[in-house]
Amino acid sequence: MLFPTRDETVAAFSRHREELADFFRVTTPDWSTIEWAWDKKKSYELATELGIPCPQTFNPLSSDDLVPLYPKLPLAIKPAVKENFFYATGAKAWRADTAAQLHELYDRAARQIRPEEILVQEIIPGDGSEQVSYCAFFRDGQAHGTLVACRARQHPREFGRAATYVESIDLPEIEELSIRFLNAINYYGLVEVEFKRDPRDGQYKLLDVNARTWGFHSLGCPAGVDFPYLLFADQMGASVTECRGRAGIGWLRLLTDVPAAASDMLHGHLNLRSYWTSVTRARIESVFCRQDPLPSLAELMLLPSLTAKKYR
Repeated sequence: MLFPTRDETVAAFSRHREELADFFRVTTPDWSTIEWAWDKKKSYELATELGIPCPQTFNPLSSDDLVPLYPKLPLAIKPAVKENFFYATGAKAWRADTAAQLHELYDRAARQIRPEEILVQEIIPGDGSEQVSYCAFFRDGQAHGTLVACRARQHPREFGRAATYVESIDLPEIEELSIRFLNAINYYGLVEVEFKRDPRDGQYKLLDVNARTWGFHSLGCPAGVDFPYLLFADQMGASVTECRGRAGIGWLRLLTDVPAAASDMLHGHLNLRSYWTSVTRARIESVFCRQDPLPSLAELMLLPSLTAKKYR
């Protein structure tokens, strides 16, 4: 049974689903579904048609097309398709505060990806604490396992590559929006739909649709939703009982959360008491497991190498 964990494997499994199905149970839908999650430009176009709020997004095909966007600064430059851009730059998006920065970053992006894939998007104020995720095992137009979570801390703070502390919450508003989108693309499987609350109008706006397991999916178990098992059981023909994650359960990746929290405290975004409260709510650590401590030991041993690569 194939469980994709990265976007490029989602695309590969989807595009070659028929060939793979001769040897595996493929949990990824076919390309007619996946393309709406794979390409953010398509995601935003469909969301707009469905009445789902999105950040204002533009697709300038040349530097000349940037001039009308000056009054909208600051803006984010990001890829419609994550993979080529992310592995080349190590970033999910870049921030441009001035016209000169906008042109410089656009030209840098154009050296990595085609202009058709370069998106320029309004920046929604706020950090990861305004960013929420609808996580589900989705089948036949409804969620059979549901969890909503808030990325309380992430790194980098504004355009987080990865969450470091996540907590489950109750937020019916994004559930309805997510289900509307997933039904429109006839989705099946595990999915994370990301939104960010815009403090200017109070709306939750669609950022991303991850058609796969996500970094903090293990939060589901202590919260009451075992996502991988639900998909496995369904693939094996076993009955699946609907379940919903409890609020107030935390997931922590200690190795990255300590520096993220220290930076937040240094810049006045977090105090020691709030940090300690979040740590006490954590019921699962991303890597550490008492029954199998070797992965966490290996991560510690690799830390100097990973840090060197990050700042090279």
